[in-house]
Order: sequence, then structure tokens, then C-alpha cells
Amino acid sequence: MLGYKLKKTQHALRLHMDEALRTLDLTTPQYAVLAQLELKPGASNAALARSAFITAQTMHGIVSNLEKRGLVERKSDASHGRILCTELTDQGHKVVTQAHDMIRAVESRMLSTVSGEHKVLLEKLLLECFNNLQ
Repeated sequence: MLGYKLKKTQHALRLHMDEALRTLDLTTPQYAVLAQLELKPGASNAALARSAFITAQTMHGIVSNLEKRGLVERKSDASHGRILCTELTDQGHKVVTQAHDMIRAVESRMLSTVSGEHKVLLEKLLLECFNNLQ
């Protein structure tokens, strides 16, 4: 079954990502938040939770831990004081850059026997499958 193969691959990828990120004292969900904030600085907790497919409560815990480590900072939204916007600190930028290198190495290992043409096709097909389920 294709679904099982996808899940098995995702699980193996997650284990290798966790192992690589451990050297930076990061979890894969924490990395996902840092990477998302790099793309969308000032995102709210709710927006971050939606992008990571987790609850707002779980995201609050992740962001709080990153804030305690000095990797992100939260500020009140200028247009809506109750919303907190989260941004990377200088240290957060440094850590996410290092983490990107580690994740690229994991992905390179995963795709080491896949030709360039097939990599492009794989990305296209995965996106197509995702879109079909939306």
C-alpha cells in the first residue's frame, strides 16, 4: 500500500532529522517553527500552528521553549494588541541556518540513489497527491 510506504519513509526521515538536529539541541517541530519564521517573520501562534499541522496549545509550548532559549521573540501586533507576533532573533537566524545544512544532508542521503530527473518528478507527484486530497 502506498500510504504505508509514505508513512514508513516519513518515519525514517523524521528519525534521521531528529538525530541530526539533536546536535543543536533542537527537535524537528522546533526546526519547523524556526524555518517557518524565516519565511514569514512576525507570524502569529495560530498561523504557525496551522502551518505545522498541530494545535495552537502545542505550538504555544514550542514557541515558549524557543523564546526561553533566545531563538525567537514575541511582540504584540500593532493592529491587534492581543495577538503576539513571533520573530527570529539573531541567534535564531544562526541556528536555523545551521539546521538547514543538517536537514539538507539528511535529505541528500535519502535521495542519494535517485536521479535528478526523478527527484523533480518525485516532488511534482507528491505535491499533486497532496493537492488531490485538499
